[in-house]
Amino acid sequence: MARIKIDMPDNYIFSTELPVRISDINYGGHLSNDAMLSLIHEARVRFLSHYHYSELNIEGLGLIMTDSAIVYKAEGFHGDQLQIDITVGDFNKYGCDFFYLISNKNTAVEVAHAKTGVVFFDYEARRVQSVPKAFMNKVMKEA
Repeated sequence: MARIKIDMPDNYIFSTELPVRISDINYGGHLSNDAMLSLIHEARVRFLSHYHYSELNIEGLGLIMTDSAIVYKAEGFHGDQLQIDITVGDFNKYGCDFFYLISNKNTAVEVAHAKTGVVFFDYEARRVQSVPKAFMNKVMKEA
């Protein structure tokens, strides 16, 4: 079976830290895959907040996740402090990709690489919309 590969960018424009909670641990004693996606979600919300946006208001539009991929590099354990570095790229007419480099803050070991694809959505009209130029300009200015 072919493995998923994410071509990770070289530069990140935002960083946040999140602890691995006991509720994030699975029966194998390490960070679970569903908890990792939840941590990525929290990091994305923090990223957007940094730019004075929310997932439901980016220049008047919301986001819809179209895909996600996570490639695990190492285990995470209860009490670990994760550093999640984020950048945005691969813009197209309607969306873009968020990239996440997840590392153990204390050991610098990479725990995972992740990507989520999003499209911009007008929830009132129930239609996909073009990427807001102001959003793209804001995040690309820092990239």
